[in-house]
Amino acid sequence: MSSLAVAIIPQKSGDVVQQAIVKPPKKKEGHLKYIRKNWLLMAMLLPGLLVLLLNNYLPMFGVVLAFVRFKLSSGGFIPSLLTSPWTGFKNFEFFTKTTDAYVITRNTILYNLSFIALNLLTSIPAAIGLSEMRNKRTAKFYQSSMFLPHFLSWVTVSYLVFSLLSMNLGFINKSILGALGIAPVYWYNEPRYWPYIIIIVQVWKTLGYNSVIYLAAITGINDEYYEAAVIDGAGKFKQSIYITIPELIPLMITLTLLQLGRIFNADFGLFYQVPMNAGMLFPVTAVIDTYAYNALRVMGNTGMSAAVGLYQAVVGFVLVVSANLLVRKLDRDSALF
Repeated sequence: MSSLAVAIIPQKSGDVVQQAIVKPPKKKEGHLKYIRKNWLLMAMLLPGLLVLLLNNYLPMFGVVLAFVRFKLSSGGFIPSLLTSPWTGFKNFEFFTKTTDAYVITRNTILYNLSFIALNLLTSIPAAIGLSEMRNKRTAKFYQSSMFLPHFLSWVTVSYLVFSLLSMNLGFINKSILGALGIAPVYWYNEPRYWPYIIIIVQVWKTLGYNSVIYLAAITGINDEYYEAAVIDGAGKFKQSIYITIPELIPLMITLTLLQLGRIFNADFGLFYQVPMNAGMLFPVTAVIDTYAYNALRVMGNTGMSAAVGLYQAVVGFVLVVSANLLVRKLDRDSALF
């Protein structure tokens, strides 16, 4: 029997009755049939899936470290992990009972919130300013100058900061404070200055990269919007407020969601290299990443280091899912998933 159906469409009196052939909806293809049909495209995915499996999913077996008292034996890592005594949540209990848990969690969250806010407040105006430059050579010069710090390693940046803040030879103590007759400051012994130093260094290093992302989005905005605004008498400032920034909001939401997902992940190089891992600065520079590293390097406590890392990953996952659900309720099109 034919799969086509005949539908009679009634017309007004006196008109000829028309017949229309209506095709039934196609059945949804199964996954196996779709893979067989597009096997070449699926084969192109295999290298990426293999890298994802080896780098992201296979190491998840190491989560077990957070629940055992790890003892490395001559049999290798896997046999040692399987034979280590099970401790349950004692590694987490040891971590949470110390004041360190509050300090490093507070520092990690507050620094990341500051970075998210300041990156928005600095990179968007910088991108708008670059897009408004008429001289392309000048725009390229400023763009390259702002982007250069992104390519510097944190080790290099740490020595640049040290050249400014060194007690005896630092530029600030020797050339600025000395010229003003002010006593030199022991920067690496004074925790009160370092929240500002950390934030300034992070914004300086990431400004160029973040502004390029927004600059690329600005170039994709339809020029007709600006032409209509010019006809209505809107200046550059009003064009930025009523056209550019609203058009950038979806990108701002997406990037903020991605950063919220990593709010429990601090930039290890920034917090370890720039303060030179100075013990006097730990109350304001210690974050989850540096704490886990120091716990493993100094105390050799593998279980607690793994527990700190797992705590960091789980809370970050919960935060990004919660933030995404909130965005879905406010604007479904701006959500990540």
